[in-house]
Amino acid sequence: MHTRTLGRDLRVSAVGLGAMGMSQSYGPNPGDRGDMIAVLRAAVDLGVTFFDTAEVYGPYVNEELVGEALAPVRDQVVIATKFGFRIENGAAVGLNSRPEQIRSVANASLERLGVERLDLFYQHRVDPEVPVEDVAGTVGELVQEGKVRCFGLSEASARTIRRAHAVHPVTAVQSEYSLWTRDPEPEVLPTCAALGIGFVPFSPLGKGFLTGAVDASTSFAADDVRTTIPRFTAENRAANRALVAHITALAQARDATPGQVALAWLLARHPSIVPIPGTRRTSRIEENTGATRVPLSADDLSDLDELAGRIGVQGDRYNEHHMSLLDR
Repeated sequence: MHTRTLGRDLRVSAVGLGAMGMSQSYGPNPGDRGDMIAVLRAAVDLGVTFFDTAEVYGPYVNEELVGEALAPVRDQVVIATKFGFRIENGAAVGLNSRPEQIRSVANASLERLGVERLDLFYQHRVDPEVPVEDVAGTVGELVQEGKVRCFGLSEASARTIRRAHAVHPVTAVQSEYSLWTRDPEPEVLPTCAALGIGFVPFSPLGKGFLTGAVDASTSFAADDVRTTIPRFTAENRAANRALVAHITALAQARDATPGQVALAWLLARHPSIVPIPGTRRTSRIEENTGATRVPLSADDLSDLDELAGRIGVQGDRYNEHHMSLLDR
């Protein structure tokens, strides 16, 4: 596994692992808790050193899972978690990034993860009620106290990134980014590159769609998040298959899978980009880490750069409520 650097000095594997789906959002889990612990530990054996979780995943239980799984290899891995949601009765009911809340979440996350320091502590969503300067300042204090190593932002605009970075260095920005979600390209990616901030794409495989495993006939469980996303209506899935067909043809020509092509394209965008595909299967981790070895030519990359614009993508990436939480 190749390694990359986020920000000044946070060294991580070139492909990380998003753990959210092990606790929520994608229907029945193919394994129990012990199976998920085994998958997380297998990821380390395959060279993955960067793991992503959050207090709101579950809520809480995903941090506990990740902490237990990685405890034997704590000194070999980087664990990122997040604050910023107001959680009541086991559900996120709004945003809360007030300084006292950030401190409370940090202490609770340290305990659930079973660690002495949070490697990367993201603001999960920008809170319009709290100046980001106050957020950055509070995390900066936690850094000085030794409770946090690095500060990150998730789904933040270029303006917010610059304001936060002026108070305390931002190590990484996390946002949805993939061959069919190109929102960060006009402003966020250039800002990160200019400031020396790493970029961490989540849902780099389009919540499974870019792997070719989902089509218009796919049925989702009632608790699968994709049932709430306009891009995943049967009509839009049928329309968006043209994009996947193009990726699949290229993958076959390069002796790779569609998912590997999607990840290899991201890795080629900038040396500080580190995607965090999620999965609940060791076989998928093996496939995803293999993306670092996919030989895409300059012509391949140019073609993929233009793909979404040329073919088009139907449907928003979130429903109306979750789109309203984005800092744009």
